[in-house]
Amino acid sequence: MKLTTFTDYALRSLIYVALSKDKLVTIDKIADSNKISRHHVTKVITRLNQLGYLETIRGKGGGIRLAMRPELITIGRVVRQTENETNPLPCNRGKGDPCVILPACRLISALESAQDAFFATLDKYTLADFLEPRQRLMSLFSIEDD
Repeated sequence: MKLTTFTDYALRSLIYVALSKDKLVTIDKIADSNKISRHHVTKVITRLNQLGYLETIRGKGGGIRLAMRPELITIGRVVRQTENETNPLPCNRGKGDPCVILPACRLISALESAQDAFFATLDKYTLADFLEPRQRLMSLFSIEDD
């Protein structure tokens, strides 16, 4: 399964915010440290806020922080919630002309089983698992350690 850029940015943003601990961070800092556009980061942060992973505080002195402990953020769940399409094959289910072999197809079942294994693996990990090596990650993100 190939993940979208949106999911990649979402995971990197969560790691960045988690490494910052309780310090409020800005969209600009996340964008600059990841070398991605502010526009994309804004979309990602908005979605992560809607999903309850991030808390955003508006106004002067505002910013972004985790809304829950990193140990409670399951990577599989984040991926499921940030990917628009998780079907391994489109098969045109309910859209237009279906695949001609769909009534006898065993391929889709095998691919769905593989996808289930993919998500089962991701479900074993939380955001906390990806915060090490902490000092190296903080250096790569240019996060100051207080």
